[in-house]
Amino acid sequence: MRIVDVRAYPTSFPVPPEASVTLGIGRAVKRDAVVVKVTTDDGLVGWGESHHGRSPGAVAHHVNTTLRQLVVGMDAADVVGVWSRVYRMQLGSHGLGAATAIGMSGIDLALWDIRGKATGWPLYRLLGGAARPIPAYAGGVSLGYQEPSALVDEARMLVQAGYRAVKLRVGDSPARDLERVAAVRKAFGADLTILVDANTGYSPDDARRAMPGLEAHGVGWLEEPFPAHDHRSYALAATFGRVPLAAGENHYTRFEFSRVIEDRVITILQPDLSKTGGITEALRIAAMASAWKLPINPHTSMTGLNMAASIHVLASIENAGYFEADVSRLNLFRDRLVSTPYTVDTDGCVRPLEKPGIGVDVDEDFLEAHPVIEGPGYV
Repeated sequence: MRIVDVRAYPTSFPVPPEASVTLGIGRAVKRDAVVVKVTTDDGLVGWGESHHGRSPGAVAHHVNTTLRQLVVGMDAADVVGVWSRVYRMQLGSHGLGAATAIGMSGIDLALWDIRGKATGWPLYRLLGGAARPIPAYAGGVSLGYQEPSALVDEARMLVQAGYRAVKLRVGDSPARDLERVAAVRKAFGADLTILVDANTGYSPDDARRAMPGLEAHGVGWLEEPFPAHDHRSYALAATFGRVPLAAGENHYTRFEFSRVIEDRVITILQPDLSKTGGITEALRIAAMASAWKLPINPHTSMTGLNMAASIHVLASIENAGYFEADVSRLNLFRDRLVSTPYTVDTDGCVRPLEKPGIGVDVDEDFLEAHPVIEGPGYV
């Protein structure tokens, strides 16, 4: 079962103004993804997703050239060996850093998809898990900056759909952020779990002003108030209140997570399977975190491949937290690129798919019909 081909497809679609969301990094104008296809010599095909890194064409080119040449000919079942080769030959030295972690993530997901198809097992079972319910929160590119009454209306539809937890976007200004959080809390009471994400939009002073109010409204976590590398600001923010700090979607591999864990500041860990090194590396991060009794709440990426894979992983680790359900009003990567990646039940939970591997089918015609759109995804 040798790898004979690796191909990455950069893909995009524009977001019309009526479906656009404004959050801490700007207003969304398009959605990007990089879908990775791995083929073996016995005809098995695995699919994975590399995060776009806001440069989908560049990420795909890196996969299609350097990373492809490193892994073609290797045993497709040897996920640890493939990961180690890319690390040794590329990531561990001056090898494009985050781009390599992102690129190898998509390859790794595709290899796990192949392993599941080769055995006939769904991924969660291959990983030693069970088809147990996983609590989901309403996330994705949604619930952004808008008037409090409109935000309440959007949240109400999600609560009616079964969600028991929602994630609001902050990072606008502390006053406006707290006004929105207060409106949602007043509308739905204490039974709704409210999480907030600043998308790196806060300064330490913003966090100092916002955190007492977030705590008063019973917010479950404050996610990414600062960039991933700004360890000092995270340490300062931990002294401003008792709201747990969350981060991890922009931390790459277990080596960056080791510092996050040992700093004892960020206590909600959010690795993204399409960024941090794939399933192989996410399992290592989860095991390391479990020794510190820290939960894993994965950040989900753009397509249903990552979403379905994240549920499989959560069903397979002992320190599983929430699944981030993408409730964007328009996401063709969730609704048309792939078959249904998950459903939310009336208890606000999801379960892993039962088909072999990751369990979703990919429409290759969609990829051909939606080539990459160059340029920033947020303005």
